[in-house]
Amino acid sequence: MAKRIFVLCGNPVSGSLCEEFARSYAAGASQGGHECRCSFVGQLRFDPNLRYGYHQRLELEPDLLAAQESMRWAQHLVFIYPTWWGSLPALMKGFIDRTFLPEFAFRYRPGSVFWDKLLKGRSARLIVTMDAPWWWDTIVNGATSRHTMAAPVLKFSGVRPVRQTVFDQVRRSTPEKRAAWIERVRQMGASAG
Repeated sequence: MAKRIFVLCGNPVSGSLCEEFARSYAAGASQGGHECRCSFVGQLRFDPNLRYGYHQRLELEPDLLAAQESMRWAQHLVFIYPTWWGSLPALMKGFIDRTFLPEFAFRYRPGSVFWDKLLKGRSARLIVTMDAPWWWDTIVNGATSRHTMAAPVLKFSGVRPVRQTVFDQVRRSTPEKRAAWIERVRQMGASAG
């Protein structure tokens, strides 16, 4: 069954492996008969600083409004990003802070500790790159970037399941290995996985 897919490349560096993954995923999705929209965080024009928290509304720039509309439209969300210092790139974190807002991603219930999950009914895939071995990131660092995206952001907003794919030791990878990774990501796109 065809799906509507939104892909965010969270690496702000043009020409990065993450950008290649995003383009490969989108090409695979198209080949698989799915509809796919892509955004590249480094090409978006927005202030990444949620300067007032939730205390004062900060108007969303057109690029963020378009990204929110694409996430509402999508049935499957794909976030592709590198792990930098055990976390998300700052610009991607700013994108999350500015778009996953109350009344878009969730709604607090008055007088309650519970909330409404406004992105319910969607699934997600995290495709994460890192120079460290995956086991080091998982055991020593607690997989912080993946945990943050999967639980406090996506599951909090109702997105389930959230699957994860890690490509590690990127700095030491060969061109052949990278080509195999890119093909694997294309196949994920074709199956909307």
